[in-house]
Amino acid sequence: MLQETLIMNTKTLNPGPLGLAGFALTTWLLSMINAGWYSADSMGLVLAVALAYGGTAQALAGLMEIPRRNTFGATAFLSYAAFWWSLVLFVLFLHDKVPATFVGWYLGLWGVFTLYMWVATWRSPRALQLVFFALWITFFLLAAGEWTGLAVLHHAGGYGGLVTAALAFYLSAAEIINETHGRTVLPVGPAQDASAATVIGLPLRMPAIRERNPATGRSPVQP
Repeated sequence: MLQETLIMNTKTLNPGPLGLAGFALTTWLLSMINAGWYSADSMGLVLAVALAYGGTAQALAGLMEIPRRNTFGATAFLSYAAFWWSLVLFVLFLHDKVPATFVGWYLGLWGVFTLYMWVATWRSPRALQLVFFALWITFFLLAAGEWTGLAVLHHAGGYGGLVTAALAFYLSAAEIINETHGRTVLPVGPAQDASAATVIGLPLRMPAIRERNPATGRSPVQP
């Protein structure tokens, strides 16, 4: 009897916790300023984190989603990485040259993008739905603040961002803790179908690959 020799048993790297953590941490810092907890003098640190962690971590996560053929994850992470990088460039070089109403359009269009990304999460775990739900509301509140000049709307957008960041932190923690422990420690809510569970981050298992059996010409796999 031929003996099958195990060659590899591995799984793809889960980029979700990295991308979500980069998004959550940077969003929390920025939102503390938007909510009025700190003045704009603290913006320098936000820009540094947005460049080094918020943008870069999400860009790496988005690139890692591509070989997983995860359209949603790649689109979300790469887009929000670009958001952070564009924000850094805007604040450093252009903020005194652009009218507030045009900034409102910038934020509002990000709200539109986030709104239809939220629709795409409807068959996904509840925690992911809540992240995108809170985020599109945040963008529209901030946009309204720029359009109207009302500080209360800007502050409301800041608090919306804090809620969004907390939800993203929770989802990042849930993904990495649940994967490490091999069981559900922090629930994320059920997905309506199995494929939707991998819409962003959630780990995929690769089958074990065994040597080709010369008698049959086949390469058996074992989950």
